[in-house]
Amino acid sequence: MGKKALIAYASLFVLLAFPLPSFPFEGPLAVKNQFPLFLHINTPILESAAAETSLTAGVSYSSVYVVRNSAAWNIGIDAELAELSLRYRKAFGPLEVDVEVPVLLFTSGAMDGFLHSYHKTFGFSDYGRSSRPRDQFLYEVRRDGRTVIKGTTDGPEIGDIRVSAKYMLHQADPVISVRAGAELPTGDAKKGFGSGSIDAGAALLIDKKLGDKFKAYLNLGAVFPGDLKAYETIHLRDFLFAGAGIEAALWRNFSLLGQVMAQGSPFPKTDIGAIDRPSVLLVLGGRYVDGKDSIELSLTEDPNTAGAPDVTFGLFYKRRF
Repeated sequence: MGKKALIAYASLFVLLAFPLPSFPFEGPLAVKNQFPLFLHINTPILESAAAETSLTAGVSYSSVYVVRNSAAWNIGIDAELAELSLRYRKAFGPLEVDVEVPVLLFTSGAMDGFLHSYHKTFGFSDYGRSSRPRDQFLYEVRRDGRTVIKGTTDGPEIGDIRVSAKYMLHQADPVISVRAGAELPTGDAKKGFGSGSIDAGAALLIDKKLGDKFKAYLNLGAVFPGDLKAYETIHLRDFLFAGAGIEAALWRNFSLLGQVMAQGSPFPKTDIGAIDRPSVLLVLGGRYVDGKDSIELSLTEDPNTAGAPDVTFGLFYKRRF
């Protein structure tokens, strides 16, 4: 064994064998499914079970491509989506109340060339993206020849506002909470910025420490959407979701995170696999914490290639109070 390899193994042993100073775990990465058809239907976010008082500001940027037809449906989405979100959480003992205001902007984007090279280099499918002009906006959904959604790059515009409440049933490790909330129809559904209805949801949240360096998060829940009320009214389906994540505090002020979230499709059967199959988000990222402030970066992929953006980049700042 070479000297460099010996040093590397010894460093890894020290890192894993000896506990680091106590780290304030901050919870899962603040990532939601930015697939335009699901985003406004109370799409689930992996949450911590612990109550907190904080203000979070974040920017997410996604690239989405789904151009598919069936006997009844024509779905064309070739767009990039930027979201600025402001979220305030207030804890009253074991109870937390929460409000989130999103501001959305659709663009024709500039990522098609990068994604084409990325897919070609690693041999991944490009879903037919290369058959369309690069960086040309498309967001139109039709059923039986009638327009349901006609997206626009006009904006930015406010999306559907979320409100929720969380209550901790068990505050010692493992922390166990229940959460219920609703998404209000404040966005323009015809242009793709909202659903046009109130969408409700509920979940069971569990946080579990796995020693001094690791913490696990688990969410199980259901969403009960109203109808999509755009140019046409579409009756949506209730769906289940599940998510899990690991936070690894390997350094005093820096943690690595990995998480996965899966959800069913809220749409009626379209005979388009990218809409009908369950969607899965695989998220990797890191967080830097300095006192009451934290900054996180995340990268999200869609391993199931259904009901999710091709890629999402996230940057979030949080201030605890």
